[in-house]
Amino acid sequence: MQAIDLAEKFAAFDEHWRPRVAAQLNGQDVRLVKVQGTFPWHSHAEAEEMFLVWKGRFRVEFRDRTVALGPGQFIVVPRGVEHRTAADEEAEVLIFEPSEVVNTGDAPTSEFTAPMGAMI
Repeated sequence: MQAIDLAEKFAAFDEHWRPRVAAQLNGQDVRLVKVQGTFPWHSHAEAEEMFLVWKGRFRVEFRDRTVALGPGQFIVVPRGVEHRTAADEEAEVLIFEPSEVVNTGDAPTSEFTAPMGAMI
């Protein structure tokens, strides 16, 4: 049990769209991810996802609307809802989701598919 310094953790990697696990609790991961550009459309049939913006501007796009977020704002995407995420400039985001969730959900495996359990 020790404090986790988010600025230090985010400074430890540069890759976009490749979440790193900063902590685990109750079967959930707290994942840190740097984003820039647009992620593929996907959904997670069995899990909700929470995106909390730490730094920058980030958006979650749905087929019928877009939700723009800034630092200190978050959104929960319900299970089964198709979405994609995007950022015009680099942003840093925390993701809270079950440990077994693959970041690309039901989208085909691609360069966006992160390795499971990559700790930071």
